Amino acid sequence: MTTFHRYAAIGDSWTEGVGDPDPTRPNGVRGWADRVAEVLATSSDDFGYANFAIRGHRIGEIIEQQLGPALALEPDLLTLQGAGNDILRIRIDLDALVGDIDAAVGRANDAGATVVLFTHGAAASGPFSALRGRIAIFNELIREVADDRDTVLVDNWRIREAQDVRLWDVDRVHLSPVGHHRAALEVLDTLGVPHGHRFDLPDVGGLSRRAQLRTDLGWARTFVGPWAYRRLTGRSIGDGVSAKRPGMSPL
Repeated sequence: MTTFHRYAAIGDSWTEGVGDPDPTRPNGVRGWADRVAEVLATSSDDFGYANFAIRGHRIGEIIEQQLGPALALEPDLLTLQGAGNDILRIRIDLDALVGDIDAAVGRANDAGATVVLFTHGAAASGPFSALRGRIAIFNELIREVADDRDTVLVDNWRIREAQDVRLWDVDRVHLSPVGHHRAALEVLDTLGVPHGHRFDLPDVGGLSRRAQLRTDLGWARTFVGPWAYRRLTGRSIGDGVSAKRPGMSPL
């Protein structure tokens, strides 16, 4: 088993941990990356962890603002997750986007880090199902980068239970605490890191058609409206948010 001593995470809200609230932690969230770090720390007396991820960041911002500071900390493990905010845009050049990711992976490899990349979930139903084709193309391009660069790949598209509502926060965009736990185990399993954690979905009751309609309308008012307003005004949910762990430090 490979033991990692210095883990740096870069990305957007998923890696920051949005959807997994913990008021005792920086930015008030935990998330899958923290959960991965907690397991890795048990195998290394000198383990350090940094997390530069910021909600709302697109790939360009992740590379320009997060990658350099992360590599300056000389990590032996780097997770690079993102592009969800890019995929949501009306116009996107997927080849250019993945080309930027490929170049970033090259920089991290040259710095001696083991790099972990991620595909996006299938979005077979729900508000983002119309993006399924775009996501599938992005994922295939990411798989090519992982193959060409001999990079670790967490293939979220192929996780069977990824469509289960219990893995998702009420905003239907971010993972719930259960979802972050599931994501952390997927990363650890892909890296071959033993952890001893189980994954069990909680039992929840179904909604009637009328109750589901009320829930959908409430979701649109609470989340879609503010998101559309930010898009129209050029604002980001990450405005004013700082990286929660900008230095390599023990947990």
